[in-house]
Amino acid sequence: MSEPDHSAALPGARRRHETAAAQYEEAARRAGVQVRELREIAEFEQVVELFDGIWTTEPGHAPTNVELMIAFSHSGNYVSGAFGDGGDLVGASIGFFAAPSGTALHSHVTGCARGRGIGYALKLHQRAWALSRGLGVITWTYDPLVRRNAYFNIAKLGARPRRYLPSFYGAMEDAINAGDESDRLLAVWRLGDPEAEAACAGAARPPAVPAGAVVALAEQDGRPVEGRVEGRVLLIGTPRDVETLRPRDPATAKAWRHAVRRVLGGLLGEGARVTGFTADGHYIVERP
Repeated sequence: MSEPDHSAALPGARRRHETAAAQYEEAARRAGVQVRELREIAEFEQVVELFDGIWTTEPGHAPTNVELMIAFSHSGNYVSGAFGDGGDLVGASIGFFAAPSGTALHSHVTGCARGRGIGYALKLHQRAWALSRGLGVITWTYDPLVRRNAYFNIAKLGARPRRYLPSFYGAMEDAINAGDESDRLLAVWRLGDPEAEAACAGAARPPAVPAGAVVALAEQDGRPVEGRVEGRVLLIGTPRDVETLRPRDPATAKAWRHAVRRVLGGLLGEGARVTGFTADGHYIVERP
C-alpha cells in the first residue's frame, strides 16, 4: 500500500498495520483487483456510475455524488476504488472520520461486483488504511435482513452488531430498498480484536452454536415464526433472500422486518450481544 504510515512511532501499531497491509495484498491478489485511493473527478464519476448500476436509483437518490467524494477526499477521508486487471472500476468504498475524534472511521457506503472477493479486498484495504492512521474502530450500518451481508460482516470480517436502528434512513427509493422500512444494524469492527484479526488472517470458522440455544425467531414456509425469548443464548432467523422477496411478496417481507425488529431489536435494547452468525442464516445472541 502507498499510504503513509502514521503509526511508525508505535512498534506494536506499526507491526499490526504491516500485517494488515499484507493481508489486504493477498486478498486483492485472490480477487484479481488493486484497491487505491481516488483523487480525480473522472474517478468519482465512475463510482457514481458503478453505484447506480448496483442500486438502480432514481435521479437524485444515489448513495453518493461527485461533490461529496471530492469533499471527503480533499479533507483526508477514505475514498477508494477497486480496479480489475483490465483497469475497470469494479468496487468502491467511502468513509469519513467519526467520533470519538482520532479513533474511528465510519464506512458510509461500499459497493462492488459480487462473487469474486472484491468486497473482502476493499474492507481489508480500508482496515489497513485506518490502522496506518492510528484508528482502532470502523463502523457501518447494514440491513439486518440481508443474510449475505450479515454473514460477511460478522463471520468473514469479525465485526459485531451493537445497536438496532429502526427506519434509520427514512424512506429509500432505490430498487433494492424501495417499499421497505430502512431498519439497520450498526456494525462495530474493532480492528485489533481477536475475532477481527482471525477473520482478516483467513482463519475465521463458522461459529459453534452453544448447547441449549433457544430459537427465538424461525422460518417456516418462508414466513417468520416467533418463539420463546427466554434463555441465555438465542437464535434469530432471517429470510432466505429478502431482496428477491420484497417485490415478489411485500407482505411477507414486511412481516420479517417487524419480527426481526421486535425480537433482535428488543434483545439488543435490553443489553444482549450478537456473538455470531450461522451459515444457515441465524444471528447468535447472548445475554450477559
